Amino acid sequence: MDTTLLPRIECLPDRLISQIAAGEVIERPSAVVKELLENALDAGATRIDIHLEKGGVKRIAVSDNGCGIPHDQLSLAPVRHATSKIATLNDLERVSTLGFRGEALASMAAVAKLSLFSRTADSPHAWRFDGDGGEEPVPSSGGYGTTVEVAELYVNTPARRKFLKNEQTEYAHCAEALRFIALASPHVHFSLTHNSRLTLQLQAGTLEQRVFAILGTDFSKACLHFEHAIPATTETGAPRIYGYLGEPTVARSRGDMQYFYVNRRHIRDRTLSHAVRTAYGDLLPTDRYPAYVLYLELPHREVDVNVHPTKTEVRFRNAHSIHQFVHHAVRDALSGMHRTPEISPQHTLLKQGLPGKIRSDASRHTQSVAHAVQQNPQEYVAFVSAALHHDAAPAASETMQETAPAQEMAHHPLGYALVQLRNTYILAQNTEGLVLVDMHAGHERIVYEKLKSATNQHTLEVQTLLIPFSFHASELEIAMAETHSQFLLSLGFEVSQISPHTLSVRTTPALLRHADIEALMHDVLGDLVQYGVSQVTQEKLNDILATISCHSAVRANHSLGITEMNALLRQMETTDRADYCNHGRPTWVHLDWKTLDAFFMRGR
Repeated sequence: MDTTLLPRIECLPDRLISQIAAGEVIERPSAVVKELLENALDAGATRIDIHLEKGGVKRIAVSDNGCGIPHDQLSLAPVRHATSKIATLNDLERVSTLGFRGEALASMAAVAKLSLFSRTADSPHAWRFDGDGGEEPVPSSGGYGTTVEVAELYVNTPARRKFLKNEQTEYAHCAEALRFIALASPHVHFSLTHNSRLTLQLQAGTLEQRVFAILGTDFSKACLHFEHAIPATTETGAPRIYGYLGEPTVARSRGDMQYFYVNRRHIRDRTLSHAVRTAYGDLLPTDRYPAYVLYLELPHREVDVNVHPTKTEVRFRNAHSIHQFVHHAVRDALSGMHRTPEISPQHTLLKQGLPGKIRSDASRHTQSVAHAVQQNPQEYVAFVSAALHHDAAPAASETMQETAPAQEMAHHPLGYALVQLRNTYILAQNTEGLVLVDMHAGHERIVYEKLKSATNQHTLEVQTLLIPFSFHASELEIAMAETHSQFLLSLGFEVSQISPHTLSVRTTPALLRHADIEALMHDVLGDLVQYGVSQVTQEKLNDILATISCHSAVRANHSLGITEMNALLRQMETTDRADYCNHGRPTWVHLDWKTLDAFFMRGR
């Protein structure tokens, strides 16, 4: 072979190396905005102003009132891997700042015209340094802090510039980058100017004010604030999560209103997204995405942020534990989410419990449910009718009862039934106004939650297959089946390897005996590969229970008496997630007296 024909291996020039690296860090103008905002926050800024021209392609300028850069270090700022934030490997393993790699300014200088203006508190004036090198910093005018100007983005790489979108699209990405950063820094004032016009201004304030300012009025009126933490009992510390969860009524057709932060850093992580999505579970239709702003805090050594140049990806030391922590925290918070307005200071929403005979009947009913579900799900229909007939239910022609006293009504947010409309809706009255309830949707949720409770409180019945089911599996799936064999067994699946590429299933949950076992196992093992945990089996079981409860719940066009309607309202008040049916639709709406008065112009 003629070795003279082989190309020579040579080191690339530093300029080309920087331009290659810049392609990973500076994808578009919004990436410049993100990096400069993070540097400003790391410098302790409390006010940051962003100026854009032509979507950021022509010019980006970010000014802050942070600590500034000493003039004798200003020339080092655009040098690749020059940073003040880490010095050793130990520092890298517990990064607490937003920036740390020392690549951003160097990447900008490689693909654009970069200028730095900075003044520290002990400097009599500001200094300027142009990032193309070869010059020393020179005195300049300017206030305390730092201003970074990036002009003519991709002027040195014109081919890359052709991939940018139009001006308005690039501006929209820059504005979104600002919102991502601003949600984690409510104490900082931000302003955004585009083509000399102020387009966005966010005043410094509380976290709630910042969240509502960015996510809007609809979200602010339909969200739940929560916080969950585990007491630190080990040297590794304990995670804490808090934030705002949108109600199902503000769910989106796209996942464009989902903000997740880990130690103040906005990230995109499939494990965390999956944990939240499965926590919403049967509160949302399959084609809708929840809206939320969540903040996860954990010891810095428990998360690796040095995964990708853009720093939007992280890796957890124990991803399975973090997934479970987030999932259970969000699920528990959603269980306490209720849309009913608070009626009195003494009222604890939906926690009053069923009175007297209804409570004891409900307890017996739950035990009956467990037996019915395990033996024959279809037979459960016979048990459901008892749920509405606690007190020898009267006929539909029963005369309307007198409205309950105000002090008694204050303890029942769904009020007391007045009449049934079209044999479909219950019109009730509480101290705040009128409540309209979809009786089928409400009872469907009641039955569904009782079914889930019954199956959770009793050992899941497992069916042994007469002939074990075998199927082809990948090496990774086989490894997951072996690693998580006990977890699979807890779900009702006894899985073993019978050849290098074949798995055998000997047992399945009884309720899933008619399911496609191969497809189900691929889904479960796929979840274990991606997230270290699987909710597939529980989702399949819930689908079956949801179908049973839908067919078992009281139907529309079914006449109910006043006592029956009130019994249904009381059960809804003591059922988790009763504000929404199993398909994510609201079960009731509220019309307050003020709104009613406005209809008739009363008080004008």
